[in-house]
Amino acid sequence: MIEAFMNYTFMQHALLSGLIIGFVAPLIGVFLVVRRMSLIADALSHITLSGVAAGLLLAQYVPFFQNVSPVYTGMVFSVGGAFMVDKLRQAYKFYQELAIPIILSAGIGLGVVLISLANGFNVDLFGYLFGSLLSVTEEDLWRVVIASLIVIVIVWIFYKELLYLSFDEEGARISGVPRNLINVIFSVLVALVISISMQVVGILLVSALITLPVAAALQVANSFRQTFVYAIIFGEVSVLSGLMIAYTFDLASGGTIVLVAVLLLVCVLVGKRLRNSLN
Repeated sequence: MIEAFMNYTFMQHALLSGLIIGFVAPLIGVFLVVRRMSLIADALSHITLSGVAAGLLLAQYVPFFQNVSPVYTGMVFSVGGAFMVDKLRQAYKFYQELAIPIILSAGIGLGVVLISLANGFNVDLFGYLFGSLLSVTEEDLWRVVIASLIVIVIVWIFYKELLYLSFDEEGARISGVPRNLINVIFSVLVALVISISMQVVGILLVSALITLPVAAALQVANSFRQTFVYAIIFGEVSVLSGLMIAYTFDLASGGTIVLVAVLLLVCVLVGKRLRNSLN
């Protein structure tokens, strides 16, 4: 693996992208899990799939889009889906969780139609769905770096507001926190993380990298800040181990990373249960 990293540019891009995604995905995931909004990642990932399919379809008929990566159309759809989720949550004030299945269903339906119009699945689309080490270019790496910096800076700026909204949304509103604005910003951050993660983890599996490290961290952390630390550690271990195994055995990188994350969660749960039984 070390030799491959030194000799192959695509491995350098994949590893560096994976390390960055392994940091920002759990960072956003902590807020999602605490706010009981984990499924929003699934909803936006399916909207992103529709965007990628739209990009591939447009590339067949519009010359301009032949030189535009489907990642950008996926990013536009994902951000648009984030705004739609917020609007639906405002429309269904007493049933805000309905926004997620509505967007999820719309994303799946639109994605299937666009894929069929684009003459079905191809190698590129499978790479976006399940992750591909070969698909990460230097342009993709820079896109991951820039988007991740935006996510980290915004989370740092609005950390107190996000923290307040995570534990007491109504109290935050009464205290003057601009709830709707923060919710929109947060949804856009989730959309950005999903769109930059698709080529390493895959659209259909990125929500797992957002939530599974957090699920493991919640079992061992004693404070909210510790949850961030442990979640990022579990995320990085999952990405590094998954990429190494995927390269060694020629497996899909996304599925391998997720399986490692699941294994880490199982080990944490079993270890905690054994420790409690001994005490």
